[in-house]
Amino acid sequence: MKLVVQRVKNANVVVENETIGEINQGFMVLLGVAPTDTKEIADFLVQKLVHLRIFEDENEKMNLSIQDIDGELLIVSQFTLYANCNHGNRPSFTEAAKPDMANELYEYFVEKCKEENIKKVATGEFGADMQVSLQNDGPVTIILEKEA
Repeated sequence: MKLVVQRVKNANVVVENETIGEINQGFMVLLGVAPTDTKEIADFLVQKLVHLRIFEDENEKMNLSIQDIDGELLIVSQFTLYANCNHGNRPSFTEAAKPDMANELYEYFVEKCKEENIKKVATGEFGADMQVSLQNDGPVTIILEKEA
């Protein structure tokens, strides 16, 4: 499982000209699922995400978590995180999980985040054509991943 975590001032996701998810200060998370991923891997990454200390404290040091600042999450499924561009110029996505499995783990990940005392957890729409906008804060972008 791979996460691209962006510290944001705000972010939103639009499907068919309708905003379906939006947050203020927090994390915009792109989430990719591999065929070997499990609920245990998702659990590990949920804990890593909600305790990741990349918000500034009173001394301007990255020392606070999303929970510490009462921040919000926007989680968007992103199978293209598993693109393989090693051969040719057209990416292969065979390293991404099949849609049924990926959606199950995506939904599981979202539910586990909601159990973690996060002010707001918003989402995209799995499999939809989405337009994502964000104001990256810093910019700070962190990649979290764990393999089976």
